[in-house]
Amino acid sequence: MKNNIKVQRAIFSLTQQDLAERIGVSRQTINALEAGKYVPSTVLALKLSKLFDKPVNEIFELEDED
Repeated sequence: MKNNIKVQRAIFSLTQQDLAERIGVSRQTINALEAGKYVPSTVLALKLSKLFDKPVNEIFELEDED
């Protein structure tokens, strides 16, 4: 699953740690999300959507193999 979390973090001037604290996960979770190694739960995807004020499908994109 592709995502643009790193881009959104840059727009909001957030570090991985800042973002993690705002949505209640670890920095390692944010790192894994950005690297495409972790598929978020629906709740986590919605938290990111709300924080970035973007629809979920503008943050995450399914790839053919997903």
